[in-house]
Amino acid sequence: MSVIDEIKSRLDIVEVISAYVPLQKAGRNYKALCPFHAEKTPSFIVFPESQHWHCFGACSTGGDIFTYVQRRENVDFAEALRLLAEKAGVQLQARTAEQQQRETHLERLRSLLSEAARFYHQRLLSAPDAAEARAYVARRGLSEATLAQFQIGYAPEGWHTALDRLKQIGYTEQDMLEAGILTRQEESERVYDRFRDRLMIPICDERGQVIGFGARALKPDVQPKYLNSPQTPLFDKSAVLFALHHARRSIRESETAVIV
Repeated sequence: MSVIDEIKSRLDIVEVISAYVPLQKAGRNYKALCPFHAEKTPSFIVFPESQHWHCFGACSTGGDIFTYVQRRENVDFAEALRLLAEKAGVQLQARTAEQQQRETHLERLRSLLSEAARFYHQRLLSAPDAAEARAYVARRGLSEATLAQFQIGYAPEGWHTALDRLKQIGYTEQDMLEAGILTRQEESERVYDRFRDRLMIPICDERGQVIGFGARALKPDVQPKYLNSPQTPLFDKSAVLFALHHARRSIRESETAVIV
């Protein structure tokens, strides 16, 4: 377990954020006025099951306890790590330059996948070309709450839609290849979006961070019907239990797990 995972396992995001801003229970989640912009109606939501937060208002940003402390304290990741390690009672050890470089790289890939999940989700909710996908999820009986909870999305038909979007916010083709968002054609060496015209289901680690995707074809003649992210530095299909982050708290409290 990395020091980041150890800190997250010891700290609850509700307790961390409630030390900064009063949170109000809203069903299974918590809400508050966003601390990062002025508003009169609460749009800042904290999700205990996935241990992350998101502003559905003007900010339209989100993250975990580290990104929250970074923004709230106006500090970099290293200082947020120090503050939260102290709060969690975790002793920080000096890391080698190689360890620091690898950790920084993995955090970049996590950030990329989080942005990709947000992009796909927003496409499903509002893009004109996602009308068929919205009709599909309606036929399958997926509620708005379920779509939001699992951040279900839609990958458009274009060959470079995700590529162009992620490039626009600073990620490289190499980043996207390593994260499994792009694929490369062997003969021509050209890169293109791995997921096209598919319903996107984010796959998260036990902390609720997106590490890959499961993608369902929407047209009956498209194969394969289900397409998963490839093996990446973050995603190992044999080591991940889908939706564990949603059930983690209930499992701990009830000492019971139901796997289907």
